[in-house]
Amino acid sequence: MTALEGARALIRDIPLENIASLAKGRFGDPSIIPLWFGEGDVPAPAFIGEAMQRAIAAGHVFYTHQNGIPELRGALADYLTGLGRAPVTPDRITVTFSGMNAIQQIIQLTCDPGDNVILIDPVWPNFGGMARVQGCEVRSVRMDLSQAGWILDPQRVADAIDDRTRCVFFASPSNPTGAVVPLETQAALLDMCRARGVWLVADEVYNRLAFGRNSAPTILDIADPEDRLVVINSFSKSWAMTGWRLGWMVHPPSIGQTLAMITQYTTSGVTTFLQHAGVAAIREGEPFVAWMRGYCEAGMGIVCDALEAMPRVRMGPRPQAGMYAFFEIDGMPDSRQACLDILEKTSVGLAPGIFFGPGSETFFRACVCRAPDALRDAMARLAPVLS
Repeated sequence: MTALEGARALIRDIPLENIASLAKGRFGDPSIIPLWFGEGDVPAPAFIGEAMQRAIAAGHVFYTHQNGIPELRGALADYLTGLGRAPVTPDRITVTFSGMNAIQQIIQLTCDPGDNVILIDPVWPNFGGMARVQGCEVRSVRMDLSQAGWILDPQRVADAIDDRTRCVFFASPSNPTGAVVPLETQAALLDMCRARGVWLVADEVYNRLAFGRNSAPTILDIADPEDRLVVINSFSKSWAMTGWRLGWMVHPPSIGQTLAMITQYTTSGVTTFLQHAGVAAIREGEPFVAWMRGYCEAGMGIVCDALEAMPRVRMGPRPQAGMYAFFEIDGMPDSRQACLDILEKTSVGLAPGIFFGPGSETFFRACVCRAPDALRDAMARLAPVLS
């Protein structure tokens, strides 16, 4: 008998395969062009690291406020208020160890074992995975791929809600599709959740990577502070801070102290000097965010130009946000095996659609947040296999 057999059944039987496991054995191989992860090749700008170093030198290395240091909560409140039409106050903000930690806390806050959550997919797998860890049923409501792009029918969400539904989760802009949910559709989701007493969780991690505009539409513009709404965000993408593990959520003021206690029982708070780096990112980072948006847009153009020229590739309209191309390949219905075969033949790492929800098994995701020459090389390697 192994020690694992002593774990609770739900955890013992958790699926062990993800995008990273497909990369096992080739991770860090310099011959690989890694388009499989949700991470670019750009490090965080130097001024962020310098702010962290100053914070350490100044002695900001002790326990601190469990909702986040006042300086960062205030900076985020100013930042969000400046982006949108509605003011956001510091008492609505909790700083977290990454956007994933925010998801963990919201599921712990809202869900009991046996409850269900609704995912609007295609979507990244971690919300559903965390809900399953909590003992929840995960229900999928799929967006439709049309000539206008990925579109959500809110009625399908309404039909999926029952008396055990606790959360509806959507991402806009989406990972993996880049779809931006129109504000009127977000309003329909909000009204629906208000009427049914269900929490609505919005992932806005890619909000600043909307091409041709400063930010994507945010549900914060139309919500009341005490709506059962949580908006999750992260420093990972727009500020190139994936390894820093720093995020935040906007929530009703009335749950702030409860979230502080959940933080106490999980992490005891986000590393203090990292939060000071976050202040610098918010206060000084707008030029970098604009550059990152342009970097992703240029990468999207390179990748989509190449994919659209490959006869076997099927793809909808070009994404107008985010850092991914999401496409199908004729003759490759099993994306998992196909990714392994493509990796072996081309040394280009793609992510299989099987991880992004039911109905995405035939899709592939490629991260476009990389140097132009690397993307052109990747597309040249893929062309003989995908043409």
